Amino acid sequence: MSPPPSYDSDAEPEDGEEHSLTEAEQPWFDVGGDRVRLLRDGAQTFPAMLEAIRHAQNEVLLEMYWVGADSCGERFRDALVSRARAGVKVKVIYDAVGSLGITESWWQPLRSAGGDVHEYHSLFPLAQSFQLDRVEQRDHRKLLVADDTIAFTGGINLSDPWLPLEQGGEGWRDDAVAVEGPCVEEFRSLFYETWRRITRTLRPRDVPPFPRRRSRPVWVLANNWRRRRSIRREYVVRIANARQSVDIANSYFVPDGGVRRAMFRAASRGVRIRVLVPARGDVPIVQFAVEAMFEQLLKHGVEVYALPGPILHSKVAIVDESFATIGSYNLDERSWRKNLEVNLAVEDGPFARHVRHWFEHDLARALPIDLATWRQRGTLRRGMEWVAFAMRKLW
Repeated sequence: MSPPPSYDSDAEPEDGEEHSLTEAEQPWFDVGGDRVRLLRDGAQTFPAMLEAIRHAQNEVLLEMYWVGADSCGERFRDALVSRARAGVKVKVIYDAVGSLGITESWWQPLRSAGGDVHEYHSLFPLAQSFQLDRVEQRDHRKLLVADDTIAFTGGINLSDPWLPLEQGGEGWRDDAVAVEGPCVEEFRSLFYETWRRITRTLRPRDVPPFPRRRSRPVWVLANNWRRRRSIRREYVVRIANARQSVDIANSYFVPDGGVRRAMFRAASRGVRIRVLVPARGDVPIVQFAVEAMFEQLLKHGVEVYALPGPILHSKVAIVDESFATIGSYNLDERSWRKNLEVNLAVEDGPFARHVRHWFEHDLARALPIDLATWRQRGTLRRGMEWVAFAMRKLW
């Protein structure tokens, strides 16, 4: 694989260099022994992931919430089948709810090629992985590891909505991140933790336990087993310590009281906080709950923007142009208490500024929510928002 251009994290980009990049030229950033790269939408992410799978020589690990029984899902399944036939160890975890359209027979070509596939918390009472007390617990991660060499995570699922419009998709606006270097081992360890729990097999000897503490400026955040690396906790701490700015793009932005209080306190001491949400969500009840937050956020000095066009599904945060996190974590009750999630955290100025540049790119197309105008919405809409917000812990 021939990598795109790389930026040294110790060197500042030349004036205008970062802003002159096209979406097809996302660079790698060297950060403390790792290399990280922002990937925007399926148009960038899918080719990079498929290339990593095609070049794998030893192992491919895929943990995915939504694998579509569609052209995109089939493209990835067939790529995995090809590597399994070549003798590469292929292991897949997919979520029963997220991948509801997938059947056991759909995976048969991969199993026949020697791949190992497991469903996370089946909804079928007779299935081996069915547990009634855990039906609400879902695996919402989007994770690919190839050869302990490169890993991917973000908000992008393997399904047609993320395909570009010209390829028959819906062009959903989303973000992912690729990483090369020592951090890849953390993703591999995290995958095998889940694998061990659902298959009741020991992790391979060459896979260390998922580390409790981070030791480098690029690290993996996960829930819900390793509380010291809790994604929610990282959000709260980073917002609480922010000095200048907090920028958040989140598709299901219904933060709990602790996160809201951290945001309001930061805003009260002069930190500029901007939140980008979809103008139209893919889950109506969640969208109403998101909008139920607008008035409170605006009253406390948080700027809110709604992105029109294709659905925004991103989960990104940038703090003080020195820290960025990208992953599967939504700032809602389900991601906090019910889902397995994963984010990559990067403490590096050049990378954070690069991610913020593309946040600004989206913000330029977004509609700012004005408090006075928003208060003029109708009683029926307010009622629907109230009901949706009251039900937020039941989703």
